Amino acid sequence: MFNLGKTVATPGALSALELAGQGPAQFLARHQSRDWGEVCEDDKLANDESLKDGSRLLSAYRTKLGVKIWIITEATDDQGRREATTILLPEEY
Repeated sequence: MFNLGKTVATPGALSALELAGQGPAQFLARHQSRDWGEVCEDDKLANDESLKDGSRLLSAYRTKLGVKIWIITEATDDQGRREATTILLPEEY
């Protein structure tokens, strides 16, 4: 597991989660437990490497209604901390 830092979400992602009757916690738990969801194999490998080198982490999931959401955890800062994790829709990136 890794530190998420401050967790924020865009209005679009919050709306999609609300319409699906889901909350962000289940997706954040998957992300933090290294279940990267619907990303390609290269992105999964990159995430695994990011846990070692502090780079950005990206997960992709679908709500019960099929809307894709992304979760992005920022790269570590100079002190080795991850400042924030954002839940967003791909088109909001």
